[in-house]
Amino acid sequence: MRHTQMTVLAGDVGGTKVNLALFEWGLGRLRCLRVESYPSHALGDLLTGVRRFLGQDPPRFEAAVFGVAGPVRNGRAQITNLPWLVDVEHLRAALATPRVLLINDLEATAYGVLTLEPADVLVLNHGENVRGTIAVIAAGTGLGEGALFWDGSRYRAAPSEGGHTDFAPRTALECELLSFLWRRYGHASYERLLSGPGVVAIYEFLREQGHAAEPPWLAARLREQDPAAVISQAALQGGPALCVEALNLFTAIYGAEAGNLGLKCLATGGVYVAGGIAPKIRAKLTDGTFMAAFRDKGRMTALMDAMPVRVVLRETTALQGAGWCAARLAEKEEFDDRESA
Repeated sequence: MRHTQMTVLAGDVGGTKVNLALFEWGLGRLRCLRVESYPSHALGDLLTGVRRFLGQDPPRFEAAVFGVAGPVRNGRAQITNLPWLVDVEHLRAALATPRVLLINDLEATAYGVLTLEPADVLVLNHGENVRGTIAVIAAGTGLGEGALFWDGSRYRAAPSEGGHTDFAPRTALECELLSFLWRRYGHASYERLLSGPGVVAIYEFLREQGHAAEPPWLAARLREQDPAAVISQAALQGGPALCVEALNLFTAIYGAEAGNLGLKCLATGGVYVAGGIAPKIRAKLTDGTFMAAFRDKGRMTALMDAMPVRVVLRETTALQGAGWCAARLAEKEEFDDRESA
């Protein structure tokens, strides 16, 4: 370890926001010194946001890690839903330090899970306490999936673009939903459903199928406000029926895919449900719909019952994870850009 205490820079770069923070790292813990959030549309690129955050007299920091929405290949990332190409070499030159890394945003979220306190989570299933693989799924602007694998001494995160895998319907209604997605998009991924736009797509499918009437006041609110928020809030308040059905279907599909990820990773260490949507619909997540779909895996039902399932309530988990990675990077006596943490 090079220092007992140090300052690191961290970033969480999504489709709609850029979150940046300075953390102090010491005695194995992160302490946030300063955090800012910027709308992506107000920035020309990531570096513009970083320079605005650091100001005219930039503070000294030991390392920087940015979690970005999109796959990182050879130190470069095309940000999903933004026309930004982020290059780590460009950032290193601009920040005048070699200790800068790009990692996938779900990789950052996964590392952030390691920093959670008991008050930061809502338990949906206690399961069995086993040190094993941890799965992370996060629905928000899009759908992210990742995992933490135990190597015998510490956890290592694996990036993924699993949110773009093919949607697999489980019921006759979901088969109709699949056909609706094919007609609309040509390809039906889980992200088309498990995201803010996905809530709206499910609602529009149910409306098209005539499952319930759309009140005129609701139609007006959907035009004037964020439709995903309108649908979710109306459902949580008990109506209209079209909103209730939409959120119920969304939650069931979310639970099923969380279970799929848990099976694929054999997540004996638990499944963490992160992202921006889960805390907003926590009342729905606790009514049994999510866990019923999560457990419904035929012969593997007993295995699913043993998996802990927790909802991440802390909004800055990805930012904390990027800070955690930056601290590990800063502690290295010799910099190795092949490692992400």
